[in-house]
Amino acid sequence: MFLNLSNHPSASWTEPQLAAAGGKVIDLAFPQVAPDGDEAYIEQLVNDYYNKIITFQGITAVHIMGEMNFTYAMVNKLKAHNIRCVASTTKRETVEENGVKISKFNFVRFREY
Repeated sequence: MFLNLSNHPSASWTEPQLAAAGGKVIDLAFPQVAPDGDEAYIEQLVNDYYNKIITFQGITAVHIMGEMNFTYAMVNKLKAHNIRCVASTTKRETVEENGVKISKFNFVRFREY
């Protein structure tokens, strides 16, 4: 099972992204991380989410994308417990229409942390 810990629900993923996930994807919404939280706050939030993650049986990988301090701490904790962590990579295509730049992001692959 592939756990998606991000603000991008798997229902909006493309077929190539779903296929790269290799099967069943479970979504766990990325937390709202308070910008004024200190390191102890991040540690507690990571511990709370870690405890949620380990309730899922048969996790093959955690896709984690979001606020950098939380992501760094969570990836370290998960890897310390031998849980594979990946990030999604995209190719950005930008077009300009009527003076407005519009960016489209196309999934390329998952990359190991």
